[in-house]
Amino acid sequence: MTHTDTIVALSSGAPPSGVAVIRLSGPRTRELLENVSGAIPTPRNLSLRPIGRESLLDRGLVAWFPAPHSFTGEDCGELQVHGSPAGVRAILNLLTSMGARLAEAGEFTRRAFENGKLDLVEIEGLGDLLEAETENQRRQALARFEGGLSQRIDGWRDQLLDLRAEIEARLDFSDEGDVADALPATFGDSITALRTDIGAALASIEHGRIVREGIRVALAGAPNVGKSSLLNALAKSDIAIVTDEAGTTRDVREVPLDIGGQLYLLLDLAGLRDTDSKAEAEGVRRARLAIDQADIVLWLVAPDIAGAIPTTPSQKHIRVGTKRDLAEVSDVDVSVSASSGEGLAELLARIESIGGTLATGEPALLSRERDRVALSEAVGALDAASRQLAMPELAAESLRIASQALERLVGRLDAERVLDRLFASFCIGK
Repeated sequence: MTHTDTIVALSSGAPPSGVAVIRLSGPRTRELLENVSGAIPTPRNLSLRPIGRESLLDRGLVAWFPAPHSFTGEDCGELQVHGSPAGVRAILNLLTSMGARLAEAGEFTRRAFENGKLDLVEIEGLGDLLEAETENQRRQALARFEGGLSQRIDGWRDQLLDLRAEIEARLDFSDEGDVADALPATFGDSITALRTDIGAALASIEHGRIVREGIRVALAGAPNVGKSSLLNALAKSDIAIVTDEAGTTRDVREVPLDIGGQLYLLLDLAGLRDTDSKAEAEGVRRARLAIDQADIVLWLVAPDIAGAIPTTPSQKHIRVGTKRDLAEVSDVDVSVSASSGEGLAELLARIESIGGTLATGEPALLSRERDRVALSEAVGALDAASRQLAMPELAAESLRIASQALERLVGRLDAERVLDRLFASFCIGK
């Protein structure tokens, strides 16, 4: 990957489609656009042009974005043509024959990062935006992509720079007459205030994780209690195999469900029982682990299956009586019938009610494990600095460590490993 190359890729969905967008970036973009479409259009304006060289390949809209005012910070161009597989292939073949190179996955966005158009946090927001399936995910990803988190991190970094300058001035210029020996009386309070602000953001990560990854809803109970049938009914699809044979579910099956703009992940689990089957025993072990890690647990009981609901009360538990069409089950929160659909609306309302307490308000900008690690390190370093004020050399080093943690988060330090992993998940043309 080198910036002396001019790259090209189909940036829209795979053809056939109504419109196909072919994107170019690099030093030869202007030359290539002129060769395939004639005179270069006015910057950032669409112009209808014939596309081709020796023969007409298509007719479409051409856009020209000269550096540095482009997505990548380089000269960029776009050809908006008809989404014909043969037409797109012919145009890409023409451009590559003239010296362009097919882009690697995420290469346009990587160039934007390396040219200072986006930081690493904003790029993660862009990746989340491309994958967003629910309204809450879209809002969260867009806020991160638009720089909401980056601006907050920049504010923390500025405060740390002021604190570091204050303490390091006394270390480096202690013999100067205009530098006081003692730190300002409010210096410790400033560290505490910054630590409190970052700590509050750190506490919101679980909320952000729930929006980004979904609320995990475990369907738990004895074998044949109706977990797979309920899963199919809630998902409105025959996803899980349903038979009268006990123990058919051996692994954890995840099914996404959009309820009110929030993503829920329904987990169909193995039935909880003692068994001599090694495969089923492993399924039961995984089921118990999934129950412990779930945000909401639906404990299922049925009139024709022996099995009890755990007596330990929990706000995340919903007691569900299944097979309502056979008989009502007593002492449950809601009774449902997967076959007739009775009670499903009430069950969804209960799930959404609990989910609303887990994902309230505006989606948190912090949502990734990398966020948690960086902010935890910064908080720990600020705590250390507060304890070390009597030893300015140690306090200055702790403040430097806190700064580095935030620098890594936005990609100023140690970005390569994160970049390689992140861009591998991007689609070609982005």
